[in-house]
Amino acid sequence: MDFCETAYQSIGTRLAAARAEQGRDVRLLAVSKTQPAAAIRAQYRLGQRAFGENYVQEAIAKQRELAALDIGAEAIEWHLIGPLQSNKAREAARHFDWLQSLDREKLIEPLSRHRAGAPTPLNVLIQVNVDDEASKSGCAPEVVADLARRVAQAEHLRLRGLMAIPEPVPDVDRRRTAFRRMRALFDALRAEHAGVDTLSMGMSDDFELAIAEGATMVRIGSALFGARPAPSPAHGR
Repeated sequence: MDFCETAYQSIGTRLAAARAEQGRDVRLLAVSKTQPAAAIRAQYRLGQRAFGENYVQEAIAKQRELAALDIGAEAIEWHLIGPLQSNKAREAARHFDWLQSLDREKLIEPLSRHRAGAPTPLNVLIQVNVDDEASKSGCAPEVVADLARRVAQAEHLRLRGLMAIPEPVPDVDRRRTAFRRMRALFDALRAEHAGVDTLSMGMSDDFELAIAEGATMVRIGSALFGARPAPSPAHGR
């Protein structure tokens, strides 16, 4: 059994235990940013279907290489999880199923306009900078409600929930506090919008804690794929 299969089974076992403990489903997003298409193909063969990418152009290149897998009911579900530049809104709207990193109003109109003609709306999560880190993308918690209303009004977007990358501090209690703040924002959003069902938080080193605090989707990269290759300077967002 190779690393890929062992890792996938190990994460699957831990996720199953967390789901059973919480009594609800939690989705796995395999974070494949900077990984080669072959690594995605290997995870696909094990049963994984949802993959997260940081860079628009890198993802489009992989989509072309994996086009034979991206058909019908077993098609790959592509998530953009990295910061989105305005000049990439057209490509993001046309080449992804989910955008997890919407953080400002100016992206909403072009994303909806460029999604027109697609068979389904673009699923959108609002990224929240829950720990107010200068180096992180994401909106302030206090603007979530207004952004959410605007996304919900966009014809070709579908508001699904929230995403966050809390500060990776060693203090478990501080991480738990950040996850709980996100859960409170998520519950408030869900009370306002019937279609909200996704709270994306938790990564390789803390996903079980995130699930315990309300995550419905976890984003796991290194624990599934191993060490991440360095990104190429040619990668475009």
